[in-house]
Amino acid sequence: MNLVRHPVVALLLSALLGACVAPAPKPEAAPPAPVVPSVAPPAPSEPTAHDNLNAVAWSQTAIEHDLIYLEVYRDATDTLARALKDRSWDALPHEERSNPVRKLKPAIILDIDETVLDNSPYAARLVRANKSYEEATWAQWCNEKAAKALPGAREFTTYAASKGVTVFYLSNRAKDLNEVTLANLRSEGFPIAKGENVFLGLGVEVPGCTPVGKSDKGCRRRLIAEHYRVLMQFGDQLGDFLDANPNTLSERRAAVEPYLDWIGERWFVLPNPTYGSWEAAAFNNDFKAPKAQRHQEKLDNLRY
Repeated sequence: MNLVRHPVVALLLSALLGACVAPAPKPEAAPPAPVVPSVAPPAPSEPTAHDNLNAVAWSQTAIEHDLIYLEVYRDATDTLARALKDRSWDALPHEERSNPVRKLKPAIILDIDETVLDNSPYAARLVRANKSYEEATWAQWCNEKAAKALPGAREFTTYAASKGVTVFYLSNRAKDLNEVTLANLRSEGFPIAKGENVFLGLGVEVPGCTPVGKSDKGCRRRLIAEHYRVLMQFGDQLGDFLDANPNTLSERRAAVEPYLDWIGERWFVLPNPTYGSWEAAAFNNDFKAPKAQRHQEKLDNLRY
């Protein structure tokens, strides 16, 4: 009998042989891919702030800026008749008046830049280019004769001239800019009296008077005072009204203290947040100091 061919025996042999054969090993699983932390794209860098951006933006775009100018010049218009009537009325600092005023002709004194003419486009160019004031670029702007009249200035000066008041313009623009400045004033409709030197720029020499500071206007005011009773003064800087020396924060306040009652009556102060002696006083007038140092000194003078 052939046992292998017997069906039962064949089945048993098949089972035994299968049990002896080792199962094929399972393939190893691939190691998990390393987790790569997601990295956000770098944020765009912040633009470098220019110290004057907000100041220039306010000067050019804020309606409040224009309303202040209108308010100041309208107040001056309302006050002018009273000033003309009172023959003792005078708006010069006491130390600059040495002669009687009652028989003198009436006049008003105005600064030019940021008082009657708007130079904010020049300041805007500096902000856009991330630059600071330079005499060359300033002269280029002045030679364009493109400065526009500030709100209310032309109307007031025209009104004053119609009442027999001589309008004087005192500016600290360089002497070589005199003619283009006068041309700009004329093109904007400001009254320029004939037969009288009503534009007194930087460098005008006054016999017997030497300014303490290069930009001081006291000597030029004294020159006007020889023949005129000054009814009002207008400006955006303290130096447009009196000479404060030294130009420190404390001295500026002390110098104007005796004249606080004149503000809005004889002295009309206009806003200028873009430049001026107020800024220089905050860093001790040291324009040669590094920009970062001047910036820090201004920060140090803030109240927190």
